[in-house]
Amino acid sequence: MNRWKVAFFLLIALLSTVVVMFVLWVSSPPAKTDMSEPIATSEGNVFTLKTTKENFEGIANTYIRDALKTQPLPVIISVENQILLTTELTIFSINLPVIMKFDPIVEPDGNLRLLQTGVEVGKLDIPPKTVLKLLKDSVALPEWMIVRPDEEDVYIDLSRIPMKSDVEVRAKEFNLKQDEITLEILIPYN
Repeated sequence: MNRWKVAFFLLIALLSTVVVMFVLWVSSPPAKTDMSEPIATSEGNVFTLKTTKENFEGIANTYIRDALKTQPLPVIISVENQILLTTELTIFSINLPVIMKFDPIVEPDGNLRLLQTGVEVGKLDIPPKTVLKLLKDSVALPEWMIVRPDEEDVYIDLSRIPMKSDVEVRAKEFNLKQDEITLEILIPYN
């Protein structure tokens, strides 16, 4: 056999091998990619949201404003190393500025318990329990903000906050010193 014929058949074999290898390479599944699956519960899928103190403060005040619609904002939430509720109480026709200080506690059900750690009512020395009772009796708060003077706390029932599309919010972590707030958004199955 002639050298050119052998070279020709070798070239055909080489090209055929390259084409077959290319087709196999293109049609093979990609390398396994580590994709995290959404956390599914019996209620739906859970989306985890990490936010900052500043963003949480804005979200909280927006929901309070939306819940009270036409009324002036009775309480303003500020988030620093503690959660501060600022309002005014009228006692004997005198408006007194009130600043209540709370430590957030995440409850097992995902709701928030704001445990009162201090209170400033102008220059008056009023017990925290009394201030919470005055707040409960005189300030119209959304139904999901439950003032409990006997426990000296404000319970934030996140499951009762009206959301679009039946979405629910749960608190997961509240570390104000590290500026790490983690919320879970539950998207129910339809």
